[in-house]
Amino acid sequence: MSKLFTENVIAILWDFDCTLIPGYMQKPLFDHYRVDERKFWRQVTEQTENYRQGGTHALNEMVYLNQILDYVKDGRFAGLNNQLLKKLGEKIEFYEGLPDFLAELKQAARRPDKQAAKITVEHYVLSSGLRKMIEGSVIAKHLDGIWACEFAESEDKNLQQSVLEKVAYVIDHTTKTRAVFEVNKGVNVQPDIDVNATMPEAERRVPIPQMICVGDGPSDVPVFSVVNRYKGHTLAVYNPRSDQAYEQAYQLHEEQRVNHHAQAVFHAHSDAGRWLLHTVRNVAEEIRVRHRREMEEQVGKPLKHPHDQ
Repeated sequence: MSKLFTENVIAILWDFDCTLIPGYMQKPLFDHYRVDERKFWRQVTEQTENYRQGGTHALNEMVYLNQILDYVKDGRFAGLNNQLLKKLGEKIEFYEGLPDFLAELKQAARRPDKQAAKITVEHYVLSSGLRKMIEGSVIAKHLDGIWACEFAESEDKNLQQSVLEKVAYVIDHTTKTRAVFEVNKGVNVQPDIDVNATMPEAERRVPIPQMICVGDGPSDVPVFSVVNRYKGHTLAVYNPRSDQAYEQAYQLHEEQRVNHHAQAVFHAHSDAGRWLLHTVRNVAEEIRVRHRREMEEQVGKPLKHPHDQ
């Protein structure tokens, strides 16, 4: 019986905020409505702490999403809907080299040899940010999948348009690990596969050793841990202008939570760029070696004349 997947995919899993961009993706939203960004996040932190002190287990991600909805209801984010979020995503500014470097990474696994296995590189974003804003950004066309938070809408009769009403989907630093296994098993391309179902390693679409995870800080540790445990590859990046961000990435590397750390500058001659290109090429070669070995096991090695042995 033939396998469902060929295992010829290298998946790069990207965090978004402070990894692909210098800050937080919601900045264009705050700018659009002239809302104090620092005040918003301070309120989220205080509210989360108040819930916890009151005995309620609160996710910071859920609190910030509900605060956005509160701002919609009280008029500070009047008329905010998914269409506007996507439009605001166009204003997100990325680190140097992006999004072009993503296309370069996709080319890195290819070889001109027609006999070589065809290996593809796929990019996925795992973020507790807003999916619609990511979809509207310049990076979206380079992505093969997005796991991020989403809102459902309802009709506002006064505004005569749809507005955000409820939280529909939440991703936090721990549920990102579920996304890793969805990519691993191929749930994103075969939705009928149950991510919790048992699946032999050899049947999975993207073995974790063929994954590369890129993040910036403690919130990425659960994903780093899963990818490291199964012999994948991990990189912590940091804002070149922030000593604090450097110390954070350095500490992750020092504690062996990641394989490498580098400035968030993405091109062929930067440290992060070189490491990513090198890792993609190495993983691609490991896939080719495995394929050659499997082929030899299936068809047997060619017979040789005794004088040639």
